[in-house]
Amino acid sequence: MSEIRDLSLKDEGKRKIDWVRSYMPALGGIECEFERDKPFKGRKIAISIHLEAKTARLALALRSGGAEVHVTGCNPLATHDDVAAALVDMGFEVNAWRGATAGEYERHLVNTLACSPDIILDDGGDLTNLLHGTCADKRLSLIGGTEETTTGVHRLRARAAAGELKFPVIAANDAKCKHLFDNRYGTGQSTWDAIMHTTNVMVTGKRVVVAGYGYCGRGVAARAKGLGADVVVTEVDPVCALEALMDGYRVMPMDEAAPIGDFFITVTGCNRVITARHLERMRDGVILCNAGHFDVEIDKNDLNALAVEVIDRRLNIQGFRMADGRILNLLAEGRLVNLASGNGHPAEIMDMSFAIQALCLRYLSEHGAGLSPGVYDVPADIDGRVGRVKLAAMGMKIDTLTEEQEAYLAAY
Repeated sequence: MSEIRDLSLKDEGKRKIDWVRSYMPALGGIECEFERDKPFKGRKIAISIHLEAKTARLALALRSGGAEVHVTGCNPLATHDDVAAALVDMGFEVNAWRGATAGEYERHLVNTLACSPDIILDDGGDLTNLLHGTCADKRLSLIGGTEETTTGVHRLRARAAAGELKFPVIAANDAKCKHLFDNRYGTGQSTWDAIMHTTNVMVTGKRVVVAGYGYCGRGVAARAKGLGADVVVTEVDPVCALEALMDGYRVMPMDEAAPIGDFFITVTGCNRVITARHLERMRDGVILCNAGHFDVEIDKNDLNALAVEVIDRRLNIQGFRMADGRILNLLAEGRLVNLASGNGHPAEIMDMSFAIQALCLRYLSEHGAGLSPGVYDVPADIDGRVGRVKLAAMGMKIDTLTEEQEAYLAAY
């Protein structure tokens, strides 16, 4: 049984789904394949991912392939209630709503796993954690799963290294057609779209501090530079720091960046990146936000402990007044800002990511029973196929190797 906020929102949700359909041709082509081949016939698929219009398109494609699809969110503030309502009206079981408490959020995850899925699609590892803990009995029929995000893959690899991973998982995030585009271009655009829409303040001429220079951080920094900002990067990895330096950014520790920044955007996948000692040195009016998966990068406990007053300044902006009168502004409760305070990645980007996911889920349905527990790379032919399909959809052509060239490259 579904648990959503308001079924009456369904019509607006359907309009959103119809809109993104026009910009997701790769997934549309795969959906036609699924309709013909029915690779998921008799399968139950549980999805925990940011529940918005692009996700709904993926759920519809999987159902076209014969799957019984159960949908929930992966972040308490990322669910679009109108899209959840639309999916319920279209016959899906959905357990999710925006603004869920910690208890409600876990209940929605548990209810989604109650179907005893054959395959899971996880984003951040919450379903995986439950299937190794309180919901271990629900993995009896489980073939395997996929993982959407960098943070989730890190958690999976740690579990696998400890010898505790109980089923095979494909690291969808690590596909070239996912992290090179979704993490960089998708995060870059959607993060700044959310920040500018939420704050309505100027970026040009401001000093932007980007914490973390992985693919997501590269995207955020590049878009900030394009908007006319002075960009500072903080890092712990010397190679990433060198790359940021050679890309034209200033690099320094957060202790040095704290007093000079106007915007602080964390995108590291780690915790306590910004803590009390940084907050105490920040200027009045700074804007703090997080583009990492979990709300642990900006230490909210430290922020609350330092504040003498917390003010709702604008939708999705809380102001924390310090004892000396400074106000530090936190966007979207420190959660993933591009979804908690925005529309998420552009449809064209998620077209590639969800095409990867759809084909990986098909691979698991057809071959997963022969895989041992562990973390697996996306099959290379899936990555290449999505790249070719996307190029064709954009009207682009590329060269192909001749037989002579293939033989040359294969020689040693």
